[in-house]
Amino acid sequence: MDSNFFDRFFRDANGEIVIAQMPNLPIIVWLIATLAKLAYPTGNINVGLGILASSSLLVWSLGELTQGVTYFRRSLGLVVLIWWMATTIHQVYTARLSS
Repeated sequence: MDSNFFDRFFRDANGEIVIAQMPNLPIIVWLIATLAKLAYPTGNINVGLGILASSSLLVWSLGELTQGVTYFRRSLGLVVLIWWMATTIHQVYTARLSS
């Protein structure tokens, strides 16, 4: 098999192109918790759902970064991890300013 950039970035060990996969548990939990936050826009339940959603997204990104089947999936995990860290730092910084 020709080993060009496309092949190395998008193909798995079996030669299959893998961009999207069946959602795994952390991404399903993230989606459900994020949608449930719409039903509880304020209060402790909203905070708990936010923590659950954020934690699930962190677990998903670390899993993709370390075990992604293609470089694309690993890159996606890295991008989501960087985004997660930036938004978490922003939320902590904003909370400190308002207290």
